[in-house]
Amino acid sequence: MSTTSNPTGRPIGTPSGGRPYLAIPGPSVIPDPVLQAMHRPSPNIYAGELLDLTDSLIPDLKAVAGTQHFAAIYISNGHGAWEAALMNTLQPGDRVLVPASGRFALGWSEMAEALGIEVEVLDFGTTSGWDLGRVAERLAADPAHQIKAVLGVHVDTSSSIRNDIPALRAVMDEAHHPALLMADCIASLGCDRFEMDAWGVDVMVTASQKGLMTPAGVSFVFFNDKAAEARARLPRVSRYWDWTPRANPEEFYQYFGGTAPTHHLYGLRAALDLIHGEGLEAVWARHAHLAQVIWAACSAWGDISDPAQGLRMNVTDPALRSHAVTALHLPAPRATELRRWLEENLGLTLGIGLGLAPPDSPEWHGHFRLGHMGHVNGHMIMGLLGGIEAGLTALKIPHGEGALQAAAQVLGGPTDRQA
Repeated sequence: MSTTSNPTGRPIGTPSGGRPYLAIPGPSVIPDPVLQAMHRPSPNIYAGELLDLTDSLIPDLKAVAGTQHFAAIYISNGHGAWEAALMNTLQPGDRVLVPASGRFALGWSEMAEALGIEVEVLDFGTTSGWDLGRVAERLAADPAHQIKAVLGVHVDTSSSIRNDIPALRAVMDEAHHPALLMADCIASLGCDRFEMDAWGVDVMVTASQKGLMTPAGVSFVFFNDKAAEARARLPRVSRYWDWTPRANPEEFYQYFGGTAPTHHLYGLRAALDLIHGEGLEAVWARHAHLAQVIWAACSAWGDISDPAQGLRMNVTDPALRSHAVTALHLPAPRATELRRWLEENLGLTLGIGLGLAPPDSPEWHGHFRLGHMGHVNGHMIMGLLGGIEAGLTALKIPHGEGALQAAAQVLGGPTDRQA
């Protein structure tokens, strides 16, 4: 834990100084019940409670994903889930289409290229969602159905754009295209509404450290019968990445391709209990409401005579904004200065900018992100916003007035139940 001193000489982040607040877009804040569930000796991995606990996780994970089909668990981060989805459905020489609206769509495409898969990227930039007309044109130009999968990122954590997965499914259906629809929900599951089966998604990937409120290190791939058939057609899949024994284990170790991630499973059980105890609809509504609180403050801060000198949100259309992460801009290098001041003086850590400028360029220091996913509530968000207001003031960064009042008015208003 950092013990950086602030101007008063008092260390930040010490136990007597209060809890630091990690407001980055994952790993997210871990609930106390999750931490407490993990604070235990290692269990027996061959018999006993761990086996029953793991069996209990599968239906609850499927409920969060909105699927009645299959779930596979991997000891990996989200990149591992990307690879698992590709390895179980495609082979070298196959072609995929990737509509991109941020760095993580490009990352998934790079993963595919490294596996020998041919990739077509339709790059729509980092400030707007997909142009589904262009996607439709490309699918219509593929009468031989060489495109075997469409890789769509639901929420791109870098740009904070939330893409329309049901509309992408509709475009594929209208084109009568048989490609698999794969969705990356690493930043959205448990935050933004997602319904795998209802939306016609064939494969969905996610990870533990964001909306699922569990430490990083476990990822998940959900797949339907169509995707299972694609797996069955492959001549081979590596023994570790093969999702068939993980989704239909004959022995316990097959859930994980080896030793279970024991403490993650205890934490995940506690996290799923919290999600289902609140109710998934309520979880989505809470995230939608708190996102609107943040947007209200950001709009007020950006209301200055010369907007180019102030703060602005990366995504101007609220309908395209994630309810889990908000990407923001300040004139470089003010974003980096703000992040440093907040961490050193308040114990508040904001996310760095990703994919909005080259990391070795001066412009990189003009971007940052707020994570508001998982275990967050109104007073935490108001504390986050109050900290940013203090930093903007201390650093004399131009900003509009009334941000906290605007946020409070939204927070005190009705929750949007149509999240």
